[in-house]
Amino acid sequence: MFTNEAGLIRLATSAVEVVGTAIIVVGAFGTLAVFIIGLARGVTDRATLVADFRSGLGRSILLGLEFLVAADIINTVAVEPTIESLLVLAGIVLIRTFLSFSLEVEIDGRWPWQKGRSKEGPSYGADRER
Repeated sequence: MFTNEAGLIRLATSAVEVVGTAIIVVGAFGTLAVFIIGLARGVTDRATLVADFRSGLGRSILLGLEFLVAADIINTVAVEPTIESLLVLAGIVLIRTFLSFSLEVEIDGRWPWQKGRSKEGPSYGADRER
């Protein structure tokens, strides 16, 4: 099927990209379904429902981004190891890392390297006791 290793690596990269994208899409639809079911059941605590929606959506985006960064790394290191592609990879990783940190703060109300929760707790419904 593949005559060289580069074709196999490109296939692996594409597979990892598909997995990352699928995680984001499935997570978004799954979280939306839970939100709609909560509304249909007449949940009285809408703030918690919205908080859970935002938290679930943010977590699926974070996980999907991890896979997409991995695909970029595989593609750059294994398929196109040029200075230009390494610089593009560095830019992509910086942007996605910043986005991941921003989402983490949005979800948990603290920086990823901080222990425990902030005094105010998470900004939304993540990690609260039920």
